[in-house]
Parts: sequence; C-alpha cells; structure tokens
Amino acid sequence: MTQPLYTLGDILAATGGTTSLDPATAINSISIDSRELGPDALFVAVKGDRFDGHDFVDKALESGAVAALVSRGEGEKRVVVADALEGLRDVARAARARSRAIVVGVTGSVGKTTTKEAIRVVFEAAGQTHASIKSFNNHWGVPLMLARFPQDAQFGVFEMGMSAPDEIRPLAQLVRPHIAVITTVAAAHLEAFGSLDGIARAKAEIFAGLEPGGTAVLNADHPQLGVLLDEANAAGVRNVVTYGEARGADWRILDIETAADRSFATVEHEGVQYALVLNVPGRHMVANATGALAVAHLAGVEPDVALRALAGFGAQPGRGQRLLLGPSDRPLLLIDESYNANTASMTAALDVFAAQSAPGGRKLLILGDMLELGPQSAELHASLAPAVIASGAERIYLVGTSMAALAEALGPGRVAAHAQTAADMAEIVLNDLAYGDALMVKGSNGVGLAGLVEKVRKRFEDT
Repeated sequence: MTQPLYTLGDILAATGGTTSLDPATAINSISIDSRELGPDALFVAVKGDRFDGHDFVDKALESGAVAALVSRGEGEKRVVVADALEGLRDVARAARARSRAIVVGVTGSVGKTTTKEAIRVVFEAAGQTHASIKSFNNHWGVPLMLARFPQDAQFGVFEMGMSAPDEIRPLAQLVRPHIAVITTVAAAHLEAFGSLDGIARAKAEIFAGLEPGGTAVLNADHPQLGVLLDEANAAGVRNVVTYGEARGADWRILDIETAADRSFATVEHEGVQYALVLNVPGRHMVANATGALAVAHLAGVEPDVALRALAGFGAQPGRGQRLLLGPSDRPLLLIDESYNANTASMTAALDVFAAQSAPGGRKLLILGDMLELGPQSAELHASLAPAVIASGAERIYLVGTSMAALAEALGPGRVAAHAQTAADMAEIVLNDLAYGDALMVKGSNGVGLAGLVEKVRKRFEDT
C-alpha cells in the first residue's frame, strides 16, 4: 500500500489544529485553489489580497477535498487553526523536518525560474525530485510547495522571490537549503531597494536559511558579486562556488556559440572541460544551465547524467518559449518572453532576437513596461534603445506609459505603434502580423502581455 503524503493526524500534530475527522484520514495533496484539487486534497483557506479562501471552503469540499484547514467557520470536515496561512507554514516545516532529500533554494533578479527548471531536469534524471511549479515563490507559494514535499523524494528545488527587503529570509528559513543559488543581481523592483547593492543584500537573505555546512552557488558575471561574497562571509557561509564567464569562476563558461534554436559552450571546472549543448538559444541560458551543472556536481549527480539531461532542456512559457504557428512551410515564429522584464533580461532577450531570422517575413517586437524601477525608470527604459535597434526588428510596438522614454530614445519613425494597455495593442498587432513573421513579446508580468500572446496563438495556430 502506498504511503500517503500525510495522515490527518500528521496535519494535526504539525498545526495544533482541532477536528472531528478521523486522524487516520489520508491526505495526498494540498491546495489553496478550490478549482485545482488533487486526490485526497486538504484545502487550505488562505486569505490573499483579492480573495479569501474561506469563501470557497464549501465549494472545495463539494468538489472532493477531504478536509479544509480554516481559521474560522463551522461545519464538518474542517481542521481549525488560529491562522490558515501559518498552519500551511507549519505543515511546510513538518515536511522539511522529515525529509532526507538534498534541498536547493534558488533566487535572483533574472533567471531564477529557468535555473530552477534546469536543476529540476538534472535532478529528475538522477532520482525522485520535487520542485516548485510555475513561479510559486512568495509568502504563500513557497510554503505550499514545501508542504507538498513527498517524504521519499531524493531532491527538492524551491524558488524564492521578493519585491521588498526581508521577504526572502523567512522563506529561506522555511526551505533550509543545503545549496543556495543566486542567479544574478539586476535592476528589478529597484524602487523598493534604492540601489543594486541593496538588491544584492536582499538576495543574500537566502544565506540565513542555509543548512550548516551548506554551499552558496553564485553567478560571477555581475558587479555585485563582491557584495554577495561579503554577505556570505557575514552569514558564516564557508563554502562558496561561482559560475559564469568571469575569469576565476569555479565553473567557467568558455567558447559560447548560439544558433537560432540551440546553444553550445565549453564549461571548465577544476581543469576538466565539459561540452554543454542546450535546446534553446542565448548566453543567459548557458549561464542558467551552468549553474545547474554546478549544483548537480555538489549534489553528487554524475556530469554525463547532468549534461544529457540539459541537452533536452528548453525555455519555459513566458520565458523565451519558441512557438511555430501555422503552416510548416511558412510559420509564424512567436517568442514568448511575456512573464517578466528588467534591463538585464530585456537586453539578453534582444540579443537572442538579433540572431534570429524570420521564417519568411519580417521581425517584429512588442515591448511592455518594466515595472517597479523607481526614479530611474525613464533612464532605464531609454537605455534599451541600442539593443532594440541592434535586434533588427522592422516593426516595434510599445505598451505602457514608461515606454514613452524608449520611444523618444529610438527617435521618430522607428515605433510602429505605442498603446497604453496590452488590450489596446492586441488588435493593432493582430492586423499587422502575417505567417512568415518572427515576433518577440517581452514586458513585466503586470503589463498583461501574456494575454496578447494567447490571442496571437489563437489567431495563428490553425493552418
């Protein structure tokens, strides 16, 4: 008989909750969304900014949840605790305490989800792996992912994000990683930190949760590496591994070559050279994969196993995913970078797009505002102009108020259209696109470009 994820008795022991249900009841999944319930689900009534899970308890139970973790309300199948979100954290702590897996925590301004996925792919080639899904990396996403951690998993990979100081520290203290990865430091959420050094120090909060004897894995290709090294030293981290193109990196990237849909590089570690091949273009993707290679080595995964796994690794939806839509002889190439944007990721994506030719038509760009950049926003948007021009885009569409600075920097005649919202831009672009074109879409998630991407897919998927 398969061991359940938890029994209800385990949940009661972790949370101190009360219930009239049988403690032997099996719990095999945990959800905070009444629309997405797994088998034998425990529904956790988390109160968010827009919704209160308590309003959906009855729906969750009617849909098959075996119990609901609540902080108020009456009825059957309830486990009552003082605070439902804290109850979820209690379950997460219990899951982490019982695990014997090698646990990795990943954060960074750019590339954390892609790097987390690269590590997941490598670990899955070596043993049972549990990893954060999507971008569940905040104050509820991390405990939810940790609470779902199977007891018999050999590896765990958890992503941690932030938009303000003191957000990563409590997440890292929940996850307690053996390996803490910081992908890079860039101007994301700059208005909350004031400087790149401030962002670096906030990312370094991950060291607060690092297990004794654990290792920090740091991208060496940014000016804030020194700040991270100082923070690691102050936190008592004695084991630090670096990766990147920088001279002296422990895992040094050499001889990068990128094609339209692939990347090749030599990676050197302790005098041994490895041939890295990826099923996705871009120097930044090579860096993400090299971070995963360093983590694999620390976790005891053989290099050939890791390299084979990475050879099949591709970009994720919203993060560089490439889609060929329509007829095979003249498709529309859609590059979906709609999930997030800051100056570093914008420049990296534009660099990749510069090397991309259209299947049989024009190159088009849709760029949306980079949000939360504070007083430097106009300057940072304008700074994209050289990379936009170098991308070779023949039609440039801009979305959002902050993109006015880029429009001005590009000069008259370069911008095909500038709209305030993605919805306003959708019809303009759909009427201009044609099979054979190559279109890249990139902007901060809050701009809503994912919806525009979906409209392009629906219009052009059918041949």
